[in-house]
Amino acid sequence: MMGSGEWSIEKRSSFRSDSFSREIDNVPETGCLSIIVLGASGDLAKKKTFPALFNLYRQGFLPAEEVHIFGYARTKISDDELRNRIRGFLVDNKAASSKHSDDVLKFLELIKYVSGSYDTEDGFQKLDKEISEHEISKHSHEGSSRRLFYLALPPSVYPSVCKMIRKCCMNKSDLGGWTRIVVEKPFGRDLESAEKLSAQIGELFDEPQIYRIDHYLGKELVQNLLVLRFANRFFLPLWNRDNIDNVQIVFREDFGTDGRGGYFDEYGIIRDIIQNHLLQVFCLVAMEKPISLKPEHIRDEKVKVLQSVLPIKDEEVVLGQYEGYRDDSTVPDNSNTPTFATMVLRIHNERWEGVPFILKAGKALNSRKAEIRVQFKDVPGDIFKCKKQGRNEFVIRLQPSEAMYMKLTVKQPGLEMSTVQSELDLSYRQRYQGVVIPEAYERLILDTIRGDQQHFVRRDELKAAWEIFTPILHRIDDGEFKPIPYQPGSRGPVEADELLGKSGYVQTHGYIWIPPTL
Repeated sequence: MMGSGEWSIEKRSSFRSDSFSREIDNVPETGCLSIIVLGASGDLAKKKTFPALFNLYRQGFLPAEEVHIFGYARTKISDDELRNRIRGFLVDNKAASSKHSDDVLKFLELIKYVSGSYDTEDGFQKLDKEISEHEISKHSHEGSSRRLFYLALPPSVYPSVCKMIRKCCMNKSDLGGWTRIVVEKPFGRDLESAEKLSAQIGELFDEPQIYRIDHYLGKELVQNLLVLRFANRFFLPLWNRDNIDNVQIVFREDFGTDGRGGYFDEYGIIRDIIQNHLLQVFCLVAMEKPISLKPEHIRDEKVKVLQSVLPIKDEEVVLGQYEGYRDDSTVPDNSNTPTFATMVLRIHNERWEGVPFILKAGKALNSRKAEIRVQFKDVPGDIFKCKKQGRNEFVIRLQPSEAMYMKLTVKQPGLEMSTVQSELDLSYRQRYQGVVIPEAYERLILDTIRGDQQHFVRRDELKAAWEIFTPILHRIDDGEFKPIPYQPGSRGPVEADELLGKSGYVQTHGYIWIPPTL
């Protein structure tokens, strides 16, 4: 890849999609961009935020002549100490080259560190001074500069940090400049806390300035969902209750909490994965076609789906906790926190009435994957007697080995008239050789700079999501709903598979999808 110093405007424009190019071209010439990472010394910033910024820089999306990056945290360290902390996370050592090393050095030179508290003015005034000096050095007219604040912080400090940003660090926006904030999940613990947090931030910033980031919305295959559904003629008449029997949205990890037991125990698998990541995917699978691709039109349809979800029934929920979870010294001995959950959501509308949407997530299971599995109904009048082999399924593998494939029944090659299940397969590594799939954070940070909120969570969407899960979460918190123990390395509680069967899912026997080799 080229370093940012080698990218001319023409090269950058030809590299980017048209929408990226138009957006970059529309940015005022004098408006430099300051990206401020709050919580710069933490794990999220080191492992996700700074590497995403580096990749955008390396691809020419963050030109050195326009952009400066500021780290802010309570830790008292120097600029060079912060740079040394993040250096090792920017490039895979196996793929490192002299060119990449040069890019790393040039990128690190763009980073300035400021130390300060999250709830007092002194540090933020110092931060504002540093940003302003950078803007002056770039000859930016007052009001034309852009300031992006990325809160790589616990939600508990969002209100105080946002107050300080509002009071000390805002950019005047009368000449095309802006101030935007990115907040990470979890957005609260339940409906009440989420609404309180939204109200506190909403008093300080307008909704178009707030970007609630859920990195699942930046994944390549998740971004493909709207294209698949609404740009392919053969899906349009099939995507409804008349043809689809059930839909599974699955997230599986083959490891436990891995030293994050204390953090995880505060939230659990429903808050950590299902209420946000899987629910976002659920919305894109189930929503109606928006009237356009404008962010608000898409988000309007997502909200309608969430508002159509019926209350979750107790008999359609299975919770689990893997054996050994409480051995973690940071986890309470009597913890009731689920590390596994399978639950059925039902949508009360014309398209989906009667179709179960099965959301399943768990830790310490027998495999690692995230996928969407759309299972179609049986073929009526089956003259080949092949029902036992399994149904047609459309599977979208989100991670790892991104792919989408359709499970079909075909004739077994040979002289006999026998059938077997096979697939039509689009595996990205094979089909798009040499194409680097961007990390989710890269895409979403770039969307924030562009001002595109399509892949971010709107306030009313957040409220509707919490309304679905808050009743059952309160019962879990109160100890009324108990998780079932399961063995690490298993599929989870047996009761979860039983729930799948009751919901109509038919498992395919004797078929295993194997990613094609190059």
